[in-house]
Amino acid sequence: MEQQLEVKTDGLHYFMECVWVPHHGNLRDLVMDEAHKSRYSIHPGSDKMYHDLKVLYWWPHMKADIATYVSKCLTCSKVKVEYQKPSGLLTQPEIPMWKWEQISMDFITKLPRTSSGCDTIWVIVDRLTKSTHLLTIKENDKMDKLAGIYVKEVVSRHGVPISIISDRDARFTSNFWKSLQKSLGTRLDMSTAYHPQTDGQSERTIQTLEDTLRACVVYFGNSWETHLPLVEFSYNNNNHTSIKAAPFEALYGRKCRSPTCWAEVGDSQLTGPKLVHETTENIVQIRNRMAAARDRQKSYADKRRKPLEFQEGDKVLLKVSPWKGVIRFGRRGKLNPRYIGPFEILKRIGPVAYQLNLPAELDGVHNKRYYFRYMTYVKSPTCIPCSLTTCPKNWTSRIQKSYLECLA
Repeated sequence: MEQQLEVKTDGLHYFMECVWVPHHGNLRDLVMDEAHKSRYSIHPGSDKMYHDLKVLYWWPHMKADIATYVSKCLTCSKVKVEYQKPSGLLTQPEIPMWKWEQISMDFITKLPRTSSGCDTIWVIVDRLTKSTHLLTIKENDKMDKLAGIYVKEVVSRHGVPISIISDRDARFTSNFWKSLQKSLGTRLDMSTAYHPQTDGQSERTIQTLEDTLRACVVYFGNSWETHLPLVEFSYNNNNHTSIKAAPFEALYGRKCRSPTCWAEVGDSQLTGPKLVHETTENIVQIRNRMAAARDRQKSYADKRRKPLEFQEGDKVLLKVSPWKGVIRFGRRGKLNPRYIGPFEILKRIGPVAYQLNLPAELDGVHNKRYYFRYMTYVKSPTCIPCSLTTCPKNWTSRIQKSYLECLA
């Protein structure tokens, strides 16, 4: 190696017409700092940075060192898009053991106001049979009225559920709703911030119902409230792929008699122990079908994800979603940072959620997050957040001076 180095009149060592940068002090870090954080380069990627530096400088494992340097740059981690696989394997809620023991609910809001003043649909779905109730309400209805509707339409027909999966709507996080469910013995499982997939059953049902309502209004006319009962009937009598049956059939053990299904069921009715036995067998069969569908979904999803877990005390960057027209973290709209932090993990809430130690200025932000919103933070002693308004002066002379001091 030393035999291939050439000393020129400027006192620098050259390797194939490139300045050889020795591994003394932090000279290599200084070269990479100036090439990465200068306002004339503005945080290039590792490939671009290596392409620029290899023309002037050389040292062993130079490309790998540059890639490691860029991966530890906090500013790059905050503002650049991550092109790697999403972190974390798919985690699914447990399969319910019986009908209407575990339900999910959500609201379809901002609908055209009807003559009765309703502008919202309360969607309540049984996670086992997929049977659904669609309840028309007003967006400004008080919680005591909603509680009465819930008791009348759900509790009186199906009993008290064991758990309810929902998002963090203000109505679901109110003290009244929490107290009601606590007195009934129902567990509230709420999705973490910016992760609607937790309540995926309701979200998927809402998507189907909106499309059906839209088709009814376009084709038949009149108000959406007029068509809602038949939309609920149609949804509950359409075959679902995951359970390979219609929700009505899964709930009651037989097909629903309708204008499109004239099957006579009166002669084949079961009574007593035979009915109980067949109902139990149907539930076991539905659970097996759901398990098979879940396994397919997980296998498909995990191919596009990578496993990731954190421990208490780890520091992570938190992904933020920009709000249109709202200034967040000193920037507006598209200039918002993609990630903020790093923040320390205080404790693990569940298999896929963590609680963060957020600063005082983020008191209004929910501090329990799903781990898909995190990026691993690798601490680097040399690459710290920098301002693009400042530019190092005479950086070439600084590098040459440091180089000569190392050789001295």
